[in-house]
Amino acid sequence: KTLSGFVKKIRIPSGIPNYDSLIAGGFEKNSTNLLVGGSGGGKSIFATQFLVEGMRKGEVCLYVTFEEEKSQFYSNMLAFGWDLANYEKKGLFTFLEYSPIKVKTMLEEGGGEIERIVLGKKVNRMVIDSITSFALLFDNELQKREAALELFGMIRHWDCTSLLTLEEEPALGAVRSTPKTLEFEVDSLTFMYFIRKKGKRERYLEIIKMRGTKHSKQIHSFDIESKGIIVGKNPASDIAEK
Repeated sequence: KTLSGFVKKIRIPSGIPNYDSLIAGGFEKNSTNLLVGGSGGGKSIFATQFLVEGMRKGEVCLYVTFEEEKSQFYSNMLAFGWDLANYEKKGLFTFLEYSPIKVKTMLEEGGGEIERIVLGKKVNRMVIDSITSFALLFDNELQKREAALELFGMIRHWDCTSLLTLEEEPALGAVRSTPKTLEFEVDSLTFMYFIRKKGKRERYLEIIKMRGTKHSKQIHSFDIESKGIIVGKNPASDIAEK
């Protein structure tokens, strides 16, 4: 506890250079966090970098995907120096190809292979990449919200810090009249923009919310470099909102 009597939050470093300084030191332990961005926006790289940060410290990590093929994914991430096969041999990494309908069944039955892995291996960090196709299984916002509440409630019960991705192109500066279900239920929300500007595309991110955290309200540029994502130290001053 702090001198004021409040319990100090435990922070989990993201592994993204300069990102944690925007969110009071990292994600809150055991929180559920969402990255929203379009295709090619860097979501999978961000999510994997988050897991690699944990594995470098001996933490057990799980990557759940609905779309990626294991061999291709491992090859893509090796380009950043992340040897996922080696982490797997050490028992620190599990790659799980799952289907959206299996997640739905897991919620209905109250368990499943994800839960077996998380509890059996005592997973510290988990990524679900992406949640988009799962959300499409539900016909209306009420069903989607109920499913999201069940899913996030189950994840919180597992005592791991999770990062989910959603494939959708967020509009820079747009104010939504009604927040989308998944975005409303998560503990934190980061938008990743891939914007055409002066004949080329540039990357930016914005922390939309982070419960119980004093976070940056500004837009920051980021780059995908040889060792992964790095966020600019200063806010982007030359980006026009649309």
